[in-house]
Amino acid sequence: MKYSLVSFFSIVLLYLVPCTNGFYVYMTGGEKKCFNKELSKDTILNGKYSLEVYDSNSDEYITPKSNEIGLIIDVEEVFDDYHRVVHQKGSSDSEFTFVALDSGEHRICFQVQSSGWIAKVKTKFDIQFEVAHDIEVLDSKQKTKQKNLQNKVNILSFKVKEIKREQDLVRERESQFRDLSESVNSKVVWWGVIQLIVLGLTCVWQLNSLKGFFVKQKIL
Repeated sequence: MKYSLVSFFSIVLLYLVPCTNGFYVYMTGGEKKCFNKELSKDTILNGKYSLEVYDSNSDEYITPKSNEIGLIIDVEEVFDDYHRVVHQKGSSDSEFTFVALDSGEHRICFQVQSSGWIAKVKTKFDIQFEVAHDIEVLDSKQKTKQKNLQNKVNILSFKVKEIKREQDLVRERESQFRDLSESVNSKVVWWGVIQLIVLGLTCVWQLNSLKGFFVKQKIL
């Protein structure tokens, strides 16, 4: 009886824990690759993929720019005359989630969309499928991602506040420097005016002294 309970809970645990498998294939622009997968009703299929293009200069696969390449994702119900239940466009590095509405064989197709020189080169398509039977399993992962994103947002917000604080400090220092410069310039101007007045008075005094001297000497 004890071993039966252990076996039962082991089966339940395996049922709840998501199953992950991944692989990669090579494609060219416009080529369509399809994979068949047997899914039971309410099964959650999560796919995480990435695209890399071949670079002849470096002789290796590199990550393209987001606007250079994309991916069309289609999911069809083979058992229902290939009825399409999912049709979406994704970027070169993203993921998708699909919930099976009925049990049966499903066909998942991927088609690379590219333009320019990328459309003529080979593309490496890396895909990881994750199958779960409990929506809470994926929900917990989504919550973890949301928490990580929230942490990144908080860090960015803190950095923005620090930058704003530094900018305010720079503005305050600039204002103080401007006030000091205006004060110094004002003092320089007044000092120049005073020097001119003193110089003028000195000239007048010297002229009067010379005039008195010449009068005494009967020159004038």
